[in-house]
Amino acid sequence: MNSSSPSAARRASARVVVLAAVVDLALVLLFVAIGRRSHDEGDALSGFAVTAWPFVVGAAVGWTASLGWRRPLAVWPTGVVVWLAAVVLGMLLRVASGQGVQLSFVIVTAIVLGVFLVGWRAIAALVRRLRARRG
Repeated sequence: MNSSSPSAARRASARVVVLAAVVDLALVLLFVAIGRRSHDEGDALSGFAVTAWPFVVGAAVGWTASLGWRRPLAVWPTGVVVWLAAVVLGMLLRVASGQGVQLSFVIVTAIVLGVFLVGWRAIAALVRRLRARRG
């Protein structure tokens, strides 16, 4: 099959969507792992899952709200909306589930998830621009 055919373009697009979603999930989980490690919390899978689920759900809602599958690499709206949803809904779900939410944790969460979820998209955009200049 010719790589310039419409079906090949759809497959490539689907690959980008899946890759972007996986990168977002991996970065949210990395944030949780770093946080649990820095606070000497156990490596138990159940503790990790309890800490992670609010942020994972928040990021998933952000993907849905931003229609992230349309422009998965876009800083705006996808990256910003996924980031804000992960932070805001993540914190609200933590409160609703009886987990702690201190101001310092909210600030660190907002900064780290912002760097992670918006930052990788900004780097990808820069790389795409540099490649376009060369070609």
